[in-house]
Amino acid sequence: MIVACGFDHAGYVLRPRLLALIEADGHEVLDLGTDSAEPIDYPDKALEVGHAIASGRAQRGIIVCGSGAGVSVAACKIEGVRAATIHDTYTAHQAVEHDGVNVLCLGGRVVGVEVAAEVVTAFLRAKISEDERHVRRRAKVQEIERTAGKIDHL
Repeated sequence: MIVACGFDHAGYVLRPRLLALIEADGHEVLDLGTDSAEPIDYPDKALEVGHAIASGRAQRGIIVCGSGAGVSVAACKIEGVRAATIHDTYTAHQAVEHDGVNVLCLGGRVVGVEVAAEVVTAFLRAKISEDERHVRRRAKVQEIERTAGKIDHL
């Protein structure tokens, strides 16, 4: 699997460990930077990773900012991107299996390097469930995306 990875200045501390882990787990990394503490705008990284997912250049994405919240909000604005801020292994696999999350957002100022590594491993090893209830619920989420959340059809 190709994994698009983007880090802002608050998340770059996790970059070396996570990139090495992803490759060691047998995946190809699409490295979208950054590698310094020089301030950059997190929406730019969310947009780069999100476009890699939406275009099919990558199957999953990982974005790391200070909290994970900003990149999640920004990435979810891109059609076809289902991003979530996740800091535990249960949610990391469950979000893929049930919800079809394709972009993991992490907070470099929230989790340590080894917790981040465990979360990334759980996220990348998870498979999307084809159970009817999960398929139905994901279709409802896609309908929300398609209609821009308008509720006149309810």
